[in-house]
Amino acid sequence: MAAKKLSFSAGDFVVYPKHGVGRIMEIQKTEIAGAALELYVLRFEKEKMTLRVPTHKVEQVGMRKLSSQATLADAMSTLKGKPKVKRTMWSRRAQEYEAKINSGDLVSIAEVVRDLHRAEDQPEQSYSERQIYEAAIGRLARELAALEGTDETQAQEKIEGVLVKKTGGKPAAKADAKGETGTEAKAA
Repeated sequence: MAAKKLSFSAGDFVVYPKHGVGRIMEIQKTEIAGAALELYVLRFEKEKMTLRVPTHKVEQVGMRKLSSQATLADAMSTLKGKPKVKRTMWSRRAQEYEAKINSGDLVSIAEVVRDLHRAEDQPEQSYSERQIYEAAIGRLARELAALEGTDETQAQEKIEGVLVKKTGGKPAAKADAKGETGTEAKAA
């Protein structure tokens, strides 16, 4: 069975697995080493990065359209589930989490967010846990925002709302620039 060729248009939002949600700014034709090449020019606003992807390499790199509403619903229900934390060394789990984030799969990214989320009454995350959690929730929020036509902040608030309902408490206090949570800063 022949594979269906993915085609995108200028202005489309797409997901590039290693970078998340980007927008196709244009489709460029250029000549490199004497060969004519057609490229998708992607812009990732959050990273302030432009990426050029040859149109014939789209499937190979895993670039895809935004997730369907069904996949989004699966990801949101994944957030409501019970965290599944393996009893392996942190370095091994961190590698697995990074691989899930870079897979570009919305449900896998939601699993990372669910597993690393900490309610206010739970122990604080380590620096590396917080970094991975923020990368995952950012990726999830950017795709949710693109799907719903909102901004990333509103999408992240929606995700955190689902997580808070699950834990039945307040969201974890965010650290400020000094690394202090809101309660520590008030006490100082």
